[in-house]
Amino acid sequence: MDVQQAGRPVVVGVDGSESSAQAVLWAAQEAHRRQAPLRLVQTVEPTTPVYQYGDPRSGPDLRRIRLRAAHAHLRDAARAAVEEAPGLVVEQGVLDGFAISRLVGESRSAQLVVIGDRGRGGVAGLLLGSVAVALAAKGECPVVVVRGRATANAGPVVVGVDGSPVSEAALEWAFEAADARSADLVAVHAWRDLLLDQKTPLDGAIEQQARADLAERLAGWCGKYPDVRVRRVLVRDAPARVIVEQSVTAQLVVVGSHGRGGLGGLLLGSVSNAVVHRADCPVVVVRGSGDDGA
Repeated sequence: MDVQQAGRPVVVGVDGSESSAQAVLWAAQEAHRRQAPLRLVQTVEPTTPVYQYGDPRSGPDLRRIRLRAAHAHLRDAARAAVEEAPGLVVEQGVLDGFAISRLVGESRSAQLVVIGDRGRGGVAGLLLGSVAVALAAKGECPVVVVRGRATANAGPVVVGVDGSPVSEAALEWAFEAADARSADLVAVHAWRDLLLDQKTPLDGAIEQQARADLAERLAGWCGKYPDVRVRRVLVRDAPARVIVEQSVTAQLVVVGSHGRGGLGGLLLGSVSNAVVHRADCPVVVVRGSGDDGA
């Protein structure tokens, strides 16, 4: 682990839903693996007073109700985390404000931010599709979306590769994860010419170049992590579809927040978004160093 990451927590968003409970268990295992503290946070959004008969003192105190619920959710989550990883250091925090902005703030001092794929909805819920995309664009650490086979601990780590700086960051994260889990790594490079649906005489040359480019991208990381077995998947198809197919037998998928763009792009925002919503295992969304989320 990077020395700059030492001591930083793994942060997980909590909202009392079954999805967030799965995220807590995954995050507890990851924090234990990293020998890092686990920080549980729940946001309490601003409330509008409810009046009865025009009397501001007669309605329920929604903020107090939500604070009480948040503390109860955090206590339950902390108990579950310690049962999952005995000896784990667990911190709790109730944060005023909106989920996205507060989790982005948490990401500045975290190794990871972990969230479930379905929240309670409404004011209190973590509406994961929008939260995950916003965190990937604005957060300052990788974001893990726990979904599908949330407790999968067997199978390879799958990573999408397109040669962009952000996919290089995804490769680094994936190799490190595979090494820590003693897992194989599946490197996916898919391409699709949006203007030509049918195969062309150029396909052979395109595949040959793609194979050479992928080998070049992997060479340095294979040297750094010699114990990680790597399988290459090169295919002319929609990148998101290929990654989702590979996720069925994976324990983890790693994608960049966005990629090259244009016809050759793999880790585009749209691809990452599709994988977050459709993968059959937890998904890590990684931003490149100095990435501005554009």
